[in-house]
Amino acid sequence: MTSISTSSEDGLQNANIGTASAADLFALTKPRVMTLVIFTALCGLLAAPMSIHPILGFTAILAISLGAGASAALNQWYESDIDGVMKRTRNRPLPAGRMDRETALHFGVGLSFFSVILMGIATNWLSAALLAFSIFFYAVVYTIWLKRSTPQNIVIGGAAGAIPPVIGWAAVTGDVTLMPILLFAIIFFWTPPHFWALALFVNSDYSKAGVPMMPVVAGRQSTRRQIFGYSIILAATAIAPFALGMTGIIYGLSAIILSGIFCLLSARVGFSKTEEPSEMGAEKRLFGFSIFYLFALFGALVADRVILA
Repeated sequence: MTSISTSSEDGLQNANIGTASAADLFALTKPRVMTLVIFTALCGLLAAPMSIHPILGFTAILAISLGAGASAALNQWYESDIDGVMKRTRNRPLPAGRMDRETALHFGVGLSFFSVILMGIATNWLSAALLAFSIFFYAVVYTIWLKRSTPQNIVIGGAAGAIPPVIGWAAVTGDVTLMPILLFAIIFFWTPPHFWALALFVNSDYSKAGVPMMPVVAGRQSTRRQIFGYSIILAATAIAPFALGMTGIIYGLSAIILSGIFCLLSARVGFSKTEEPSEMGAEKRLFGFSIFYLFALFGALVADRVILA
């Protein structure tokens, strides 16, 4: 009876594979993550010292969005085994059996090439090359190499998520100067405290999946101290554009206030003695604020550029 039941379940699952809907393909692009990518890329584009035709600007952001979606699709293609083990990811199209891996691979590769070519034709080939590099870095360097091999995966891999504002800037100017490099650094140093605050909550999932995230390898207390350390570096990096005279008072005050709050929340995490994070704990508050922080900081950058230009 058991073997018959198992065979029936397997047959039903196999029958569902490959019948992915448009909603499943859209889910493969990780739209929630893509929102932040699009926003920071748009801010990089709007903060550039030159202007771009609205249609070309829209096309550039579209290409970056498609590139980010392609990266996410390739990530889920490779990590379908891990996603099937973890609670927060097991309902994604691949582990849920709504899509086969080949479809995800073809979708990701096709979207990658299309986004890069679109960017190159619409703007310039420097921004297209940066977009291609970001896709490669996330899909290959982070997903295939770093994710399962080192607890520094999210630190080094964070470079992929930090590139969008640089691409947006390069799409307008055709070059990369100190300002977009600082924007890159802000997101790069923001990623560890943001992601590790979340990882402290899903520590058991990563442990079960065999992923060497920092809380799994180094423990919660070490991770908390590192969150605080990276937050101090982030604050200094966020204030640097104002300190160097590259932005006005709107961004400067915003960076100082937002970074001060970020450091205060991260200090509560860093010096916490609580073993298990709670829904109302310091880690949850830091994670929630970290999302607001990046949106508000980059929004202030654009406001500074538009109002004080």
